[in-house]
Amino acid sequence: DPNEDTEWNDTLRHFGILPPKEKTKDEIEEMVLHLQKEAEKPYERMNLEELKEAEDDFDEADRKAIEMYRQQRLKEWKCLQRMQKYGELREICGEQYVKEVTNAPDDVWVIIHLYRSSIPMCLLVNEHLSLLARKFPEVKFLKAVVNSCIQNYHDTCLPTILVYKTGEIKGRFIGVAACGGIYLRVEELEWKLAEVGAIETDLEENPRKDIMNMMTLSVQNISAHKATNTQSSDVMKPHIT
Repeated sequence: DPNEDTEWNDTLRHFGILPPKEKTKDEIEEMVLHLQKEAEKPYERMNLEELKEAEDDFDEADRKAIEMYRQQRLKEWKCLQRMQKYGELREICGEQYVKEVTNAPDDVWVIIHLYRSSIPMCLLVNEHLSLLARKFPEVKFLKAVVNSCIQNYHDTCLPTILVYKTGEIKGRFIGVAACGGIYLRVEELEWKLAEVGAIETDLEENPRKDIMNMMTLSVQNISAHKATNTQSSDVMKPHIT
């Protein structure tokens, strides 16, 4: 048996008379693991603090690779920190407004919705903002019952969405029409907030563009239909001399 593990077969393999013995599955897996360990750089198992302490132990090529690796780990860490920062639509009252909104950190965008729960459009906006808060956890999303912030605020001004940065209002959407209408979709609200710079959207174009195009087409069709009917009526009218 050429595959039998004997001294004679080993001798024949040594002189090329028999082909090399095929490796078993376990031997192949062991070899792959060994190669993976050899290819793995020691600094890839280190955290940022360990990298700094061991920096002098590496050569110049490794130091350049370490610096790139450190920047990558730092970027991942900052991303994780941002992800854990906010991530929800939080309720506040008027007494917290200055602390949570006006005095928020300078590098944080704040979006606050002043609402009344008796107004359906306000409830819709709250639903959309809850979704956007999870999608953009680095942005502070807040909501507040309007009476706790502003007394005698008129219902026609609701919903009211205010966008803050460095203690200043950077954008405002006051009333149903400004907020996008009663059929507002979350993508449309996302686009509005992106236009004022509060979020970095992955939408490539205004999602309301399709609706506007359909409305324009409908108006054109109605106008064309009216023109056709007018011409038909003119043809049918008796010619009086």
